[in-house]
Amino acid sequence: MQFSAKQIGELLNGRIEGDASATISRLEKIEEASKGGLSFLANPKYEHFLYSTGASIVIVNEDLELAKPVEATLVRVKNAYSAFSVLLEQYNALRLHRVGREDPHFIHPTATIGENVYIGAFAYIGRDAVIGDNSHIYPHVYVGDAVRIGNDCVLYPGVKVYHDCVFGEKVIVHAGSVIGSDGFGFALQEDGAYKKVSQIGNVVLGNKVEVGANTTIDRATMGSTVIGDGVKLDNLIQLAHNVEIGDNTVIAAQTGISGSTKVGQGVVLGGQVGIAGHISIADGSQVQAQSGINRSIVDENKKWAGTPAVSFQKNMRMQVVASHLPELEKRVENLERKSERNK
Repeated sequence: MQFSAKQIGELLNGRIEGDASATISRLEKIEEASKGGLSFLANPKYEHFLYSTGASIVIVNEDLELAKPVEATLVRVKNAYSAFSVLLEQYNALRLHRVGREDPHFIHPTATIGENVYIGAFAYIGRDAVIGDNSHIYPHVYVGDAVRIGNDCVLYPGVKVYHDCVFGEKVIVHAGSVIGSDGFGFALQEDGAYKKVSQIGNVVLGNKVEVGANTTIDRATMGSTVIGDGVKLDNLIQLAHNVEIGDNTVIAAQTGISGSTKVGQGVVLGGQVGIAGHISIADGSQVQAQSGINRSIVDENKKWAGTPAVSFQKNMRMQVVASHLPELEKRVENLERKSERNK
């Protein structure tokens, strides 16, 4: 794929400075770019690379004042970082775009497939399933019976979606993730054995949800496990049955949320956070990595850290005190010895 500086300028509403016919075929870091590469400069710390880069085209802020001449063609825009992100999105969409149906695959006769849908090899689409327009179903994806996939969704290789689950529009699920597996429900019997409790609910993903690779979201025992609009889930996350995640919440890798817990809107959970079941997390909460939450958080827009989690400021003070424990231990021992001598 090749693009000219003129085309890029038109796409980004930018001003060309240099050769408008210069072309690029790849996106590269400014310090590593070579001829045919496109890069950007947003951070002043990297400005010195602008004068030595081999890139053919560089996107820069419109108010950048050059310290010396540059060989690359410049595209001046209001915000170089934001403009480059637009190009990344366009480039990725073109690179990943696929059409048609690859053989072998299986689509149940009762399934409904929208327009411009890509079906990869070895994909399985079950009874009464619905795949929306412009969606991409990559190889080895399993879509169970009565699943509803909205428009413009992408299911990468190896994704498994169990029966009755529902996706909104523009949902992205990365490779190896499992949506709708059984919740961890077992009833203790009189003889000490555990009997499985059937999980008859489903999982509902809102619009513009992104699910990282090898993440698992369990179906509800009854009702739905609900992931709100705009939620972003990292790789290797476990969400248990009947969990509810509010809109625009982001959760980092290796976080686990136990059953029936409700996480509010705009929440940020760091990596390896553990949350107990049947509690709630207030809107706007921010939880530091490796924290453990065993009770509800009711105050909105607060920061939390530690296990069990306390306010971020209190946790910082606790860490300072903990770092002085060896000194405090020696002082206590000295005081005890003095006390013994004075008896």
